[in-house]
Amino acid sequence: MYDPIMRVLTVLELLQARDHVTGAELAERLEVDLRTVQRYIVRLKDLKIPVQSSRGVGGAYRLRPGYRLPPLLLTNEEAFALSLGLHSLRQVGLSAFAPATEGALRKLERVLPEALRESIRTVEDVVAIEPGPWVVTTPVEHLIRAASAIRTGRRIRFDYQAHDGNATRRHIEPYAVLHTDGRWYLIGYCLSRRALRTFRLDRVSNLASGAGSFRRPAEFDARQHLRASMPFVQSQYQIDVWIDLTLDEARQNFMPLRMAFEQEDGGTRVRCGRDRLEMIAAMLLSMGRRMVVHSPPELRKKFRELARQALKAAEKPRGMRPIRLQA
Repeated sequence: MYDPIMRVLTVLELLQARDHVTGAELAERLEVDLRTVQRYIVRLKDLKIPVQSSRGVGGAYRLRPGYRLPPLLLTNEEAFALSLGLHSLRQVGLSAFAPATEGALRKLERVLPEALRESIRTVEDVVAIEPGPWVVTTPVEHLIRAASAIRTGRRIRFDYQAHDGNATRRHIEPYAVLHTDGRWYLIGYCLSRRALRTFRLDRVSNLASGAGSFRRPAEFDARQHLRASMPFVQSQYQIDVWIDLTLDEARQNFMPLRMAFEQEDGGTRVRCGRDRLEMIAAMLLSMGRRMVVHSPPELRKKFRELARQALKAAEKPRGMRPIRLQA
């Protein structure tokens, strides 16, 4: 934490959380000397924050008894939404934000009126949020650094491992980060390939700022780019299936962001990329329509496995007494 403003705010947060804090404790927490701590205290006083100090080695500081920051002007729905959003970070593969989430929620509680604190407690006590089985955990630092580079127009470098295990070193101008289908993606102009490329952030390592700056194209639309390229980006299996659905029916039943559709022979040709076949196979079967699998052969094998499992599950149990449920 090297931003002076953030350090001043940290001092204020510590003073609100404790009855008093010594100068030595603040210096150790902020990794600065005592003279710098005194400057931060003066800055808080300039902002009309009533900080009281006591004499002694290093001194001690506290807020005037009874003083608290003015409450945030949030509605009940806004407070609930903030709490729910913070708790939902695991759903988008950012479980590493858990300590930051806990700290942010505690800060919210301190500045919210008592009536609104109940909204935060409601989410914590009665709302259960678990990540889906297809969510891929992504390092938080990669997301933060990539987003910061996009905002400041700085190039970045990183090592990248493709789905086939091939490792490369990339130098790109990052345009956007976007989450879909349980994964975080980084889109940018690859300087070595001289073309737009899409990377999965969970396959990135050693991400750091590179040399030079750039100007992000004002007309760039990350969602539109993914609609055109996403079905075939960095996936182990390239799926090509004809299904007896009209084009409109296919678009209504499948996720358009992750699939490409083409009307053909009275049905629809569906193409996409996937790393695992279980979910796409089950989704296609749930349509209850005739299908023709063009590729990959592993998808036909997966259908056969599911068929055997379904037949076995449909058999009447032998040698087992029926379980009676009591009211």
